[in-house]
Amino acid sequence: MVEVENLTKVFDGLVAVDHVSFSIKKGEVVGFLGPNGAGKTTTLRMITGFLPPTEGRARVGGVDVLENPLEAKRLIGYLPENNPLYDDMLVCEYLDWVADIRQVEDKEKRIKEVTEICSIGDVLKRFIGELSKGYRQRVGLAQAILHDPPILIMDEPTSGLDPNQVVEIRNLIKELGKEKTVIVSTHILPEVEATCERVLIIHRGKIVADEKKDNLGKFAEGKEVVVVKIKERKNVFKDLGRVESCGKEGDAWVYEIESERDIREDVFRKVKEENLTLLELYRKRKSLEEIFRELTT
Repeated sequence: MVEVENLTKVFDGLVAVDHVSFSIKKGEVVGFLGPNGAGKTTTLRMITGFLPPTEGRARVGGVDVLENPLEAKRLIGYLPENNPLYDDMLVCEYLDWVADIRQVEDKEKRIKEVTEICSIGDVLKRFIGELSKGYRQRVGLAQAILHDPPILIMDEPTSGLDPNQVVEIRNLIKELGKEKTVIVSTHILPEVEATCERVLIIHRGKIVADEKKDNLGKFAEGKEVVVVKIKERKNVFKDLGRVESCGKEGDAWVYEIESERDIREDVFRKVKEENLTLLELYRKRKSLEEIFRELTT
């Protein structure tokens, strides 16, 4: 649904986005991660047609964003980082106006649908300028999905929200992800862990990681660490790597073994040979935060 090829943007000699390429399939929920100033927002603005690229091209739904900008925009719902709304309009007036711009068929029915999806029924008759940040985000999301686009792009959708509002928006993103291709740009890592299946990490304008969330460990530096929990206090793993005894945890004695490779099969054989009682065996994975810091510092 989204294809980006060698996308580049240069501002007054400064390369903000440097030959970025990736593709996102229909139905994927992708987290677009990066520190502030990494090029996230600039990349999204080029994909949505808000900014022309210096080099490269972007296609959405097979439509070239530069060659057919209006057709491309019809396929995209966009919630920008600053969520530009008209404070002096009633919520219902604003949605009606957006529906006219988007040429939505049966707009009354569609406005009612997005009102229910985004839970904004109780503020339809209020001025946007009177709304809390959480409701403003909901109204912004309602306008983004009003024309029922197959692709939804959100830039920092939970920025500035309180914890309850964050959970509500996350749940909404997960629900929308069941039917749409969703790109969520953020630097808030729990956001990605809670809502996304795949992660793109951009640093200094370049893509430094592109992988399913659970497989990001391949980009982490350092050796493999395997955790072994056995009933007996007996360290028999010294020939498998550097072993650290972590003491007792409940009924188990815990050992962490650091090696250049995945040694779980070797550990299992060793446990069997020594007739030990194995209670638990697993690879110790680095957190998304640890991997993110390694790739962006």
